[in-house]
Amino acid sequence: MTTPAIDARGVHVHLGASHVLRGVDLRVEPGEVVALLGANGSGKSTLVRTVVGVLEPSRGEVNLLGHRLGNDVPWQRIGYVPQRISAAAGVPSTASEVVASGLLHGRRLSLPRGWRTLAREALDQVGLADRAGDAIGQLSGGQQQRVLIARALVRRPELLVLDEPVAGVDRPSQEAFAATMTRLVDDGLTVLVVLHELGELADLITRAVVLRHGQVVHDGAPPRPHASHDAAEHEHLHPHTSELPALDARHVGLSDGPLDAGDREARP
Repeated sequence: MTTPAIDARGVHVHLGASHVLRGVDLRVEPGEVVALLGANGSGKSTLVRTVVGVLEPSRGEVNLLGHRLGNDVPWQRIGYVPQRISAAAGVPSTASEVVASGLLHGRRLSLPRGWRTLAREALDQVGLADRAGDAIGQLSGGQQQRVLIARALVRRPELLVLDEPVAGVDRPSQEAFAATMTRLVDDGLTVLVVLHELGELADLITRAVVLRHGQVVHDGAPPRPHASHDAAEHEHLHPHTSELPALDARHVGLSDGPLDAGDREARP
């Protein structure tokens, strides 16, 4: 049996007085592309932030790449893109410098030799190699988001966790991101991605996990749009609506981590 890339069992998370996650189980096998779906407030972002160690579960257990969540996790093999934040926040930096920060982690506090080449290669994967020397503040919102994705890819991760990577991003950037993900998945990358709509990534998704009120209500085949959605005015699926497949009623009911200083802005 292969070791799962993500193995979360019985995860509960409290944020203040709110009981956000209520006994969530999530298992992602190597090579899978799993979409985490659900309405706003269902607990999707809380779950991925718990998986990557930004939040601590009040109960339950999380294992990444065969290691209990904590210092023993090989964070250099994991890439994380938080929910949309400004890549331009903080000290002015070039796109290349922002991407290079993804090479840092708890056990590496200085950039390796050849970091500029690595950063440019990662930017090339998201179609921005020609903007490597540009100040991050000069890029559009969609381009900044692609820079943050490149920052996760620069580690050449085995597991990539993304929290709504294309939310609010223009159509060309969505298409560029989908093309990049297709190449990476073909090379064996394992992906957990929070999505509001399947959109351009629909053909890549191998499994969907749907949350409702902090519980898993569906874990299986991804929902598909009705035929009427082929029309121009219905390009994307809204997975938290009636388009979901029938749900089984039985299911209802970092000091040394992957983050650098930029990611910590995503903390609550």
